[in-house]
Amino acid sequence: MANDVQSLDDIDQSILEALAGNARISLKELAQQVGLSSPSAAERLRRLEERGVIKAFTIDLDPAAVGYPLQAIVRVRPLPGQLHIVERIIQEIPEIVECDKVTGEDCFIARLVIRSMAELDGLLDRVAERAETNTAMIKASPVKRRLPPLSRKR
Repeated sequence: MANDVQSLDDIDQSILEALAGNARISLKELAQQVGLSSPSAAERLRRLEERGVIKAFTIDLDPAAVGYPLQAIVRVRPLPGQLHIVERIIQEIPEIVECDKVTGEDCFIARLVIRSMAELDGLLDRVAERAETNTAMIKASPVKRRLPPLSRKR
């Protein structure tokens, strides 16, 4: 994949930046923004997908708008011999909307959405027999998920 980054030209970068701002942009508008014809923009888009640079077109959902006003980051440290079981439990909890397997003292860092603090206790209880957890409530997200720097000019 590192070679793919090297092969992103200015037009590819412009396409990715436009899509990051609005993944529902019409092909015609995308083509206008990046200075291509619609067929050329479509071909560029197809190649970015085929190369795996673009994995999906998705939505950015506000959890509070669908009933989850609270979010937390949970660091999970499985007890000895429980790693795979804890991983499966984490995968089965739908309120865990994102989870990374990491190096260090903890094995997983999960982001979860909840309706209340009482709900948090219930979710943590599902892993409590098999892992230690450390929870931090999210107050704000000053940096939302964003594209990494694409330009080689920096």
